[in-house]
Amino acid sequence: MFIATLLTNPADGHLDPALCEALRNAWGGGHVDWLAPDEAAEFDLQAYPENKWDVWADLQKQGVDLVVQPAEGRRKKMLLADMDSTMIQQECIDELADEAGVGGRVKEITARAMNGELDFEGALIERVGLMAGLDAAVIDKVLAERITFMPGGHTLLATMKAHDGYAALVSGGFTAFTAKVAAELGFDENRANTMQIEGGKLTGAVGMPILGRQAKVEALHEITTRLGISTDDVIAVGDGANDLGMLGLAGSGVALHAKPAVAAECDIRINHGDLTALLYLQGYGKAEFIG
Repeated sequence: MFIATLLTNPADGHLDPALCEALRNAWGGGHVDWLAPDEAAEFDLQAYPENKWDVWADLQKQGVDLVVQPAEGRRKKMLLADMDSTMIQQECIDELADEAGVGGRVKEITARAMNGELDFEGALIERVGLMAGLDAAVIDKVLAERITFMPGGHTLLATMKAHDGYAALVSGGFTAFTAKVAAELGFDENRANTMQIEGGKLTGAVGMPILGRQAKVEALHEITTRLGISTDDVIAVGDGANDLGMLGLAGSGVALHAKPAVAAECDIRINHGDLTALLYLQGYGKAEFIG
């Protein structure tokens, strides 16, 4: 048994009931269950539709995301999330680089690294090196003035934790940012890289070892083992090439507004919905949301 979920940007709320019914009829699905009026709906299927990706492409043009997944076990016990451009709307290192006057160069490297065109570790070392001498106090300034949360994040965390879910933030960014973001959103733990600081200035060096793609996979294994749950019990979300390992290993790996090369390797792609999409994918109705 499979579940087909259709959803759109909550800020628009333009999911057409006629569209949902037409797709249900075409695929021979069950009754359409509205998880949120005009925003998210689902129906069950006996078989995985062979033309799913063709339909997905057509719906994308209408601002609608489509996900088809096994019905069994879709409500997860753990959230594993990337931070930059996932739980927050920015790339922290790019914001710091702007303050250091090297924003253009750093943003170019970031974009290529997140799309899998550059080695993540080498790209991180290069970018941090460009900020040597920057006053460390700028970190707090960036946090206060430049960082905004991705819509739906507070609700996602609050709802899953209310149902005994565990939440871990694993970032290729920096602990100076993950600690703040994790505390604000309610994550149970956070892991990230460290920037070396001496005399109140960034040295341009990164603490070793660097947390990259493999470290996120290891975090998934370590945390699930500690909690006594399976990797199938995890819903993971990210947008960059360094997230692909954990997205592929988790029971549900969600590419959220992801780079093209990343989305192409994931079965669950959310390009229009916000972070509450992860709740709809687990079968939560809007009436069950908290926060």
